[in-house]
Amino acid sequence: MTAIEDTALKLDPEEARRVRQERLERIGKWVLPLAIMVLAIWLWDRICVWNEIPQYILPRPGVVLKTLHDDAGLLSSSLLVTLRITFLSLLLAVIGGVGLAVLFAQSKWVEMSFFPFAIVLQVTPIVAIFPLINIYINNQTTKLLLCAWIVAFFPILSNTTLGLNSVDRNLRDLFKLNGATRWQQLRYLRLPAAMPYFLGGLKIAGGLSLIGAVVAEFVAGAQGQSSGLASRIIEAGYRLNAPRLFAALILISLTGILIFLVLSLMSHLILRRWHESALKQER
Repeated sequence: MTAIEDTALKLDPEEARRVRQERLERIGKWVLPLAIMVLAIWLWDRICVWNEIPQYILPRPGVVLKTLHDDAGLLSSSLLVTLRITFLSLLLAVIGGVGLAVLFAQSKWVEMSFFPFAIVLQVTPIVAIFPLINIYINNQTTKLLLCAWIVAFFPILSNTTLGLNSVDRNLRDLFKLNGATRWQQLRYLRLPAAMPYFLGGLKIAGGLSLIGAVVAEFVAGAQGQSSGLASRIIEAGYRLNAPRLFAALILISLTGILIFLVLSLMSHLILRRWHESALKQER
């Protein structure tokens, strides 16, 4: 037996152990959260039974599920209203954030002039801005859309700007030596380099746009059949209808999780063949 074959045999058990560990991690990534969720739901149900908690204070999980089924029409129509605001604000945040980031990458003077105002917009609570929006804008949908956009805009702008400015200096010099124009540098060097940063910001902005839409509905006090899930929560709170309140909260949470999973999948599909972060997951 040669030395190379002997080394290969010694590595086989280690490789097998690594494969088993990776398989267990893949299974555990799904099984452990599900197990904890089932345990939490069971404890929730038992606490309601053991302490004889009234339904208007803390309903049992079965009651919440029944409410989800019985009020499916009302809740789903409200969910569609919230989703429309969420996705429109996210789309506008992507257009505005990427466009402004490209301008920042082309001129440091533009970045130094306008980026501080983007920071001010980010750190100012939306509940403090909304009274001004309420004064100057009459259309209810536009108010909600603007509030959600303000919340979702900054992660796109900051992450994309960081990505565009993080290009390897040697590659940039190589493009210049070969006579590449500013447009060619942007298209073939800066934008591909910024893609992982942009997608990371997009995953953050996706959840924030949903949060912004719900918070805007709360602050605006939107009511009526054509209002979003926040209005259903407000109505349920006034009427002590805790099952509907919990049902609306569950819908919002599931929607946020779904948005994050879809954006994560999109990021993986875009990056999986060339970026190290996705290649590690493939392995």
